[in-house]
Amino acid sequence: MRSAALRGVEAVPVDVEVAVTSGIPAFNIVGMADAAVQESRERIRVALKTAGFSMPPDRVLVNLAPSSLRKTGAGFDLPIAAGILAATGQINPEAVRGGLFVGELSLAGEVRPVSGMLAYALCARDVGCALSCSDHGGTLMPIAGLSVRGMRTVADLRTGEVHDVEPCALADPAAGPDYADVSGNELGKRAFQIAAAGSHGVIMMGPPGSGKTMLASRVPSIMPPLDEEEMLEAALVHSVAGLDIGGILAGRRPFRSPHHSATSAGLLGGGTPVHPGEISLAHRGVLFLDELPEFRTSALQQMRQPMEEGRVCISRAEGVVEFPARFMLVAAANPCRCGHFGDPEHPCKCSDAQVRDYQNRIGGPLLDRIDIHIDVNRVPPSHVMSGRGGTSSAVLRDGVVRGREFASWRKSRESFPETTQGLIGSCHMEESDRAFVEHAALVNAMSGRSIAKTLSIARTIADIDERLEVNRDDLCEALALRVRREGGA
Repeated sequence: MRSAALRGVEAVPVDVEVAVTSGIPAFNIVGMADAAVQESRERIRVALKTAGFSMPPDRVLVNLAPSSLRKTGAGFDLPIAAGILAATGQINPEAVRGGLFVGELSLAGEVRPVSGMLAYALCARDVGCALSCSDHGGTLMPIAGLSVRGMRTVADLRTGEVHDVEPCALADPAAGPDYADVSGNELGKRAFQIAAAGSHGVIMMGPPGSGKTMLASRVPSIMPPLDEEEMLEAALVHSVAGLDIGGILAGRRPFRSPHHSATSAGLLGGGTPVHPGEISLAHRGVLFLDELPEFRTSALQQMRQPMEEGRVCISRAEGVVEFPARFMLVAAANPCRCGHFGDPEHPCKCSDAQVRDYQNRIGGPLLDRIDIHIDVNRVPPSHVMSGRGGTSSAVLRDGVVRGREFASWRKSRESFPETTQGLIGSCHMEESDRAFVEHAALVNAMSGRSIAKTLSIARTIADIDERLEVNRDDLCEALALRVRREGGA
């Protein structure tokens, strides 16, 4: 009997061995099974009786192998029940041959879906088994080479009846806010077009009500739809977390906006069993951190390594669990606690020390890893009352797609390494422009990382215009988007 156990976003095959022997009646499960798996004994007893089966009055021992792998969740209900029925001759053993069983049993004997069904489906395909699971729940996507056997109740094991599995309901890919709804802030829209084209991180700073959240929430609307590989990666993380994958299967990129009270485990992942955090749920999409200085400093600093590596590794006693974490970071912050530092219309109530303390909560190392730094100013009332929205998401998305396609074409004909020197070479700058970058770096005391970030932004701007050479205008715009926040508010 085959089943599987979740480990990160991967389902690991598990052999479910059932032995029925004479002796004092008992029902034991061994093999590093957690409390949820141990509780399955009571669910299985009642479910089998409800379905017209009988529980053997002998000693029942269930072994989940390999024993070194921790088994969690209620997904072992169905394979254990099927193993008991096959071992006691209440069903034909051929009915469970060649299948990978996953499902929770209700007391009425119904088979329920569990979290991570997509991971179980991939595991079943890889080991050459048919996936036997609940026929409802809408938690699966079509996977080439996978056979699925839907079950409504555990009684289907007796009849051998197979049901069609209810497909996941797709969301409307066009649904969502549009940049046409945002009055003014055209410079902010341009910055986000560049950011989306080159997958650059963005931090916005401005007073309350200036439109920072409106700009951030519309970033997915200008990003290209998920391709097949990205779709599977993102859907896998959401499936393991027990979240709906309908929007992802429709091509919509994830958008996660955790509250600033989130813990390190909530942002990076953790718990028992280990669950993906917000940075993994934003994989291939956008992670929006509103009120960035209000987040725990320790949690923010722990994001630095995942931002660079595109993955997060969580160490536990039983091993290391890895989750993907390639996301576009968008952050928003007020310039001070009252929010009006530098605002010509509202006097700031904070002292210089309070302003510095508030801004320093973000941390220089994390700030240096965010590519684009922009100011977002309050929109004049005349713009709001006029109802003019300005540039729409469709127009911005055309530039994003154009930039990404040109960058893909450019990289296919060039062989520059993914290093700072390779980035400099890919810019094809003239000597005068190289000297201009060196002078700007000296004046603004830019770090090596900051210089590389500036060149990367300039390279993206040139890609949007479909040019191989990065010129002076590209560098000036990149510097305006990069060094504005180097000195604080």
